[in-house]
Amino acid sequence: QVTLVESGGGLVQAGGSLRLSCAASGRTFSMYGMGWFRQAPGKEREFVAAISWSGGRINSPDSVKGRFTISRDNAKNTVYLQMTSLKPEDTAVYYCAVKKEPYSIGSYYAQYDYDVWGQGTQVTVSS
Repeated sequence: QVTLVESGGGLVQAGGSLRLSCAASGRTFSMYGMGWFRQAPGKEREFVAAISWSGGRINSPDSVKGRFTISRDNAKNTVYLQMTSLKPEDTAVYYCAVKKEPYSIGSYYAQYDYDVWGQGTQVTVSS
């Protein structure tokens, strides 16, 4: 049974930074790509960032490009999302997810590319 546990969310002022963590267990972490998504109230869940099993970063959407950086530490079975220059529109629940297949070279952008999700962590950016 695979489990993902996010942490690091909170309340921050606009322009501030946060680092989210996602600890994985139950699967050989280094074999799988990982992704971060977010969902704001009343909106659909959207892709934020992803990193392949080999550490390659997937192109992020323009809304976060240059501000958010994903990384992974296979020794700690953890993926991180470093968020800087935060804006009120970044307010959302952030979810990490693990790819369905090991050593995947397919898409990372859709929710159906992933089969296990964390419970989410709230990020609130005040203006």
